[in-house]
Amino acid sequence: MPLIELLGIAASASLLAGWRMYLVVLATGIAMRTGYVPLPDHLEGLQVLANPWVMGIAALGAAAEFFADKVAWLDSIWDAAHTFVRPVGGALLALAIVDPGDPAMQVVAFLLGGGGALAAHGAKAGARAAINTSPEPVSNVAMSTLEDAASVGLLWLIYEYPWAAAGVAALLLALTVWLVLTLRKLIRRVFGRRNPPPAGEGDHAKHGGGAPSA
Repeated sequence: MPLIELLGIAASASLLAGWRMYLVVLATGIAMRTGYVPLPDHLEGLQVLANPWVMGIAALGAAAEFFADKVAWLDSIWDAAHTFVRPVGGALLALAIVDPGDPAMQVVAFLLGGGGALAAHGAKAGARAAINTSPEPVSNVAMSTLEDAASVGLLWLIYEYPWAAAGVAALLLALTVWLVLTLRKLIRRVFGRRNPPPAGEGDHAKHGGGAPSA
């Protein structure tokens, strides 16, 4: 398999793990065990995900995440608790995908996989925290369901069509960067409103800030 396709699969899986780590592990394990989705032959490292114990734990985690993600306050707690778990999971997924005989590529995959998962997790958690401030539950449930469907669909896409994996990774990375920048602007706007300049300071600056004449 070409290197660009291999790196695309590793990057996409890691970024998706930043959203739905348990679901990514479970879906990959099911695909490996049933052969329903023809995964690339060289991904021997992912065979461990087809282990019944691994799939069972991933299924429990995916089920818990599915329901926790639909409740605003519980979703924020869940995301905070997985700030360390998701990046590590993304790094290990990327590590399992690349060639085990190339130590340099393994290091690169581990670092980039962990960094990508951390960035995706941060963007996802921040976006959901902003949505969770809404008193109505519809937007939170709708966004959570969209994340579930997108994670499964994109995971199937990169395994079924490895040549598209690099494009999927680029799309996910662009979405992550856009979310981070949008959240940064939102945070600055909110804190800017909460911390107005002291009374008189604006007028003082407007008139030049000089000392009053005698």
